[in-house]
Amino acid sequence: MATNNSLSTMAESTVSNEALIVAHYSLTITVVGTAFNFLTFFILCRSTFRNTRTRPTLHYMRTMAIFDILMLYGWNLDHYLGTMHGFTIQELTIPLCRFFAFLNYFAAQSSAWLRVFVSFDRYLSLSRLHRTWFGQSKNVLIIIGCILGCCTLINGLLFIYGCSQRADGKISQASWAFQIYPLWDYVNLGVYNCAPFIFMVTFNSGVIYHLIRLRYTSTVQNSRIQHKSISITLVITTFLFLIMTIPATVGYAFFPTASSTILHLLDGFLYTYHVLSFPLYMITFDEFRQDFFAMITCRINNPRVGPQTQTRAVPQTLNTGKIMTNPSNLIFMKNVDLIGINLMSNNSMTWSTCCLWCLQILSCRAFTYDIYSSICYLKTNPIYKKTFHKEYHSAIYSSDLLNI
Repeated sequence: MATNNSLSTMAESTVSNEALIVAHYSLTITVVGTAFNFLTFFILCRSTFRNTRTRPTLHYMRTMAIFDILMLYGWNLDHYLGTMHGFTIQELTIPLCRFFAFLNYFAAQSSAWLRVFVSFDRYLSLSRLHRTWFGQSKNVLIIIGCILGCCTLINGLLFIYGCSQRADGKISQASWAFQIYPLWDYVNLGVYNCAPFIFMVTFNSGVIYHLIRLRYTSTVQNSRIQHKSISITLVITTFLFLIMTIPATVGYAFFPTASSTILHLLDGFLYTYHVLSFPLYMITFDEFRQDFFAMITCRINNPRVGPQTQTRAVPQTLNTGKIMTNPSNLIFMKNVDLIGINLMSNNSMTWSTCCLWCLQILSCRAFTYDIYSSICYLKTNPIYKKTFHKEYHSAIYSSDLLNI
């Protein structure tokens, strides 16, 4: 955040111990945050997380890591430079001033709205029986592009009207055309904080509801592992977003003449939030943590292939045109999609866990498995149609097949 008061340097007066602590904290956030977010991006690009077709949420997470790095090199770094060295990057030249004025708002708002759509994606994954348009990998890239485009349009005028040169030759963040601050801090409070927070709370409340509902309708614990780990991360992230980012934006919007040390401290809390993705993923995201340890121990990560797992109830291979019956009276059909009333779905399953999930639920009479997207569709009152789809395998109880 920035105002003429908050960005004025302290070189002309004695710097207090509190100001020194806050300044060095800003530098620490920059160094640690860059390392953490770079690690996050690198891990999310490794082979374990490379299949974005089955998990398009990874596009959001990777983009968030990039913007969380960019955020640290604006006002946050200026807090250190202004206190310790008597200048800020934005006061060097007008082009730099306008670029960083834009970047400070653009990166923060983009990061916040990416988190909104991650919450929206998890909500749709749990509440919809089939993958929606928003859950397709290519469409997620379109959504990310739209988010960045909207944030660019909102803050683009800072490239034109931002910053000016005073009579003494120094660069000022004040516009030559109109008074940007604190007007733009009011805009930022709504776009970066209030609106994203409302949406995140709404979607995450829906996530919690569907997780509880799924818990009482299924006894297969492994079917919820990935939903649960990512969803817990979302809930924690939303709570931290509230307590760590809103105080700074409120302070700069409504109390711009307050002590610069206090405002910089609040800003430090705000930027700390954008450093926490890596430790949060390490704590709550088992697959991320395992891949990190595999990377630092130089082990090759071989992702598991679910359908190759041998189970007594599920055959290893399905042959076209062949019907195989297991002890549970399930008839398996390759390249067949069963049309009927969908009971529930899960987009992070293997063929084996999909079968086990159906066996555990009394109202499940059949299931269809999307082999490319790893989606399991449990069905009741299914209709068997001899329509072949290479992306699907299905299974149905023999008694239901004979009654059709």
